[in-house]
Amino acid sequence: MKIRTFLTKILPDSWVPYILHLRPRAWPIVAAHMSAGFFLANGFTFGADTLKQWLIAVVTWTILGNGGTLAINSYYDQDEGDIGYLDNPPEPPKYLHIVSIILMLIGIPLAVYLGQRYFITYTVCAVLSLLYSVPPFRAKARAGFDVVINSIGYGGLTFYAGWAALNKPLEPTIVNVVFGFMFLFAGFYPLTQIYQMEEDRERGDDTLAVRLDKRNALRFATGAVVIGFIFFVGETAARYLELRSLGILFSLFLWGIFLIDWYKKHAVADIAYEKRGFYKALWIWAITDISIVLAMAPYLFRSI
Repeated sequence: MKIRTFLTKILPDSWVPYILHLRPRAWPIVAAHMSAGFFLANGFTFGADTLKQWLIAVVTWTILGNGGTLAINSYYDQDEGDIGYLDNPPEPPKYLHIVSIILMLIGIPLAVYLGQRYFITYTVCAVLSLLYSVPPFRAKARAGFDVVINSIGYGGLTFYAGWAALNKPLEPTIVNVVFGFMFLFAGFYPLTQIYQMEEDRERGDDTLAVRLDKRNALRFATGAVVIGFIFFVGETAARYLELRSLGILFSLFLWGIFLIDWYKKHAVADIAYEKRGFYKALWIWAITDISIVLAMAPYLFRSI
């Protein structure tokens, strides 16, 4: 059953647009990326306290922080066509921006409970989300600023939030992996914009993809992904050179095949192809998360 259909069966009609603009389809993706950082710090040995910390971190980051971020973005975008994680979006309701802020504020005491590192990370991302969507700054309409904010927030700090949920201090591994994911998301982000380029142009948003055009956006994406994997492979070579780390090379291979194929077809690809490309990239991103955890998490496959 589709999320929209399910919600209309259990909620008043006036509530449904509010929930949809939190984009529940994104929650498992964001939760998984954050959880990869948690597993990198903790391994897979879970006691009751560790499980509680993980659950609080997932709810705070995924639903309150990320949900609020996407909803306030919807309010100021006023999109009519398909957007990330929400097809045929309903008209943003009147108080969506207020609800978005309330959700992000609710997350603050939960973030404080998880410790100073998590609280700072959550707060930084909340501020970045407002800078990204809300006029007059509205970084998403400024080529360059849009990709920087998303690379820091979604790429790097979402992964780091999992690590920070255990209040664990910085180590070389998490620093290198966070920088790797920042660049990886810099490569991923233009792929989320390509199928929305016409609507962005009509609205006057000067996104990175609009500024570069499709061909150069794909070139930029490929270069950023390569830089991201330099961090991953470098960290692996320095501290995790084992059989279990081969998955990182497999992830790089998948990114290469995917981006080369899209680049070859970019001149003739229609919006449907570009939209499928965005969601394919999400799957490869998930495989990358898994490969990092398999290669570097403690207490995993000790015999290999």
